[in-house]
Amino acid sequence: MVKFFPESASSWTIKRPEHEKKTRPLRYDGTYRCPACRHGHIAELPLMEAMACDFCRHIFTLNLSSQSIQVVDSSQPMSWRWNGRKWVAAYHDDQQLSVLIWILCGGLVVFPALIVWIAAYVFPPLPDSPWAQFSTLWAVSAFGLHLAMVGWMLAEYYQVPFYVSNKIRLQRLFRAAR
Repeated sequence: MVKFFPESASSWTIKRPEHEKKTRPLRYDGTYRCPACRHGHIAELPLMEAMACDFCRHIFTLNLSSQSIQVVDSSQPMSWRWNGRKWVAAYHDDQQLSVLIWILCGGLVVFPALIVWIAAYVFPPLPDSPWAQFSTLWAVSAFGLHLAMVGWMLAEYYQVPFYVSNKIRLQRLFRAAR
């Protein structure tokens, strides 16, 4: 619990209780918040030198000397460092690949809508036609749908915690409905 105490009329300081200031090292027998989904907790797997999340079911290997953890059951090489209180992403991504992915995603969003808009500009509909606004609606919907598709692909690629936890919730919901 964080308490605010005024030192003067114009400033406030944050005083944290002693138990929130303490750091703890990464160990196999500890329980930690899952860095992948940020919802579940990871704990040691019996008879293994690994940990698993009770929510997203990811399996992690620990490197105690560097205080880091890595997902082993995913095609994405995701890893995090433990700073004593929380996980810090340890990105080893290739920057050229990241730039290439963002350029391709931008092109996938812009070019289909641009093609539809150019077609509507070169071959405009008749002004009195009931379908006169169709080309504008088509260009906007092409942009919106491609943007949604690219957003989904980026969330899958970067494994955004909000997306991952909601994906797991939906899987559990559909599994329970069967």
